[in-house]
Amino acid sequence: MYRVARASQYLAITGAGIEDIKLSKKSWVFPWQSCTVFDVSPVNYTFKVQAMSAEKLPFVLPAVFTIGPRVDDPEALILYARLISPHANGSNHVHELVEGVIEGETRVLSASMTMEQIFKGTKDFKKEVFDKVQLELDQFGLIIYNANVKQLVDVPGHEYFSYLGQKTQMEAANQARIDVSEAKMKGEIGAKERNGLTIQNAAKIDAESKIIMMQRQGEGTKEEIKVKTEIKVFENQKEADVAKANAELAMKKAAWTKDAQVAEVEATKAVALREAELQTKVEKMNALTRTEKLKAEFLSKASVEYETKVQEANWELYNKQKQAEAVLYEKQKEAEAQRAAADAAFYTKQKEAEGLVALASAQGTYLRTLLDALHNDYSALRDFLMINNGSYLEIAKINAIAVKDLNPKISVWNHGGEQGIGGSGGGSAMKDIAGLYKMLPPVLDTVYEQTGMQPPAWIGTLRGAES
Repeated sequence: MYRVARASQYLAITGAGIEDIKLSKKSWVFPWQSCTVFDVSPVNYTFKVQAMSAEKLPFVLPAVFTIGPRVDDPEALILYARLISPHANGSNHVHELVEGVIEGETRVLSASMTMEQIFKGTKDFKKEVFDKVQLELDQFGLIIYNANVKQLVDVPGHEYFSYLGQKTQMEAANQARIDVSEAKMKGEIGAKERNGLTIQNAAKIDAESKIIMMQRQGEGTKEEIKVKTEIKVFENQKEADVAKANAELAMKKAAWTKDAQVAEVEATKAVALREAELQTKVEKMNALTRTEKLKAEFLSKASVEYETKVQEANWELYNKQKQAEAVLYEKQKEAEAQRAAADAAFYTKQKEAEGLVALASAQGTYLRTLLDALHNDYSALRDFLMINNGSYLEIAKINAIAVKDLNPKISVWNHGGEQGIGGSGGGSAMKDIAGLYKMLPPVLDTVYEQTGMQPPAWIGTLRGAES
């Protein structure tokens, strides 16, 4: 859907593909997005704020504020769209919000001022309230376009302004009475003063007339003498001016002569000095020319040597880079071959291990089947496996090989029948001892033949071992 806002409206779009809020005058709105149209026109808010001064005197401050969003600040407009735009401009929510801010700032400010300061400094009080409220409204993206604070109004039961008006009215009435009395007194005194002044002015005018006549006669004589004196002074001044002009002319002629002679000398010296300066410049230019020529020669040689060295260095660097690339390529190929061999060996071992695991699993299954068939008789299972694997046959072969090369010697000892030591009446105990002694010679003889060890001397000596 394609949405278009009016001149005083904006579109606030949220949803898929938009991180926070998108503000626009016209835009496509997709099904998975939400679009809200909000108006940015300023709205008038009328309040009657009840506050209290520093003397704890309550009063009512009627005010009208024209408030709207800050349309010239994109961040403030986004803030307004996020916090305020879900509610209509004239809704109670916005009205209560603005009223709360204005009441809070007005009460805090009025509590720090006296009633007289508030009443006399209405302009300053309005500016302070305006600045404080604007500072709080910035966090909502709002701006005060206009603020009109009306006259303060009394709270019922606290008629401060009424009493103040009555006081002012009584003071004005008393002042009017005083002014009437003073005007009447000044009228009577003024009439008497006018009569006296009329008489005084008449006498004064007569005296001044006589004085003026005498002054005019003296002034006529004085003017005549003054004119003659000024003529004489003028003539003397003219003669002095002529003499002064002659003297100044002679001084100027002498100065002009001196300046001409000095100018000639200076011109001669200036020519010589200029010639010396030009000669010096010529020599400097020659020296600079030779210096530049030498510099150019040395610079050419140095440039050629530098280019040669650079080419040689580049060639050596190129060779070393190619050698390093060849070595790197060989190392990479060796590493790849080793990796391939390792991968093949690993694959082989992995397959062998998988075969062993499969074989073990099959053997385990086979043994469990046999054990179930033999009713969990482990001895029967062992015998079956040994017979099936040919273990008994291998044991018989090993035993046959072990006794194949043996040549046992059998010795028979005879000690004269069954009679014991000491005759026929020896008893069973003596028979046992006689049997033990009968057994010792063949045992010792066998040990000697097999190991070469002879019995201790206290037992006796064997026949074959006497030599």
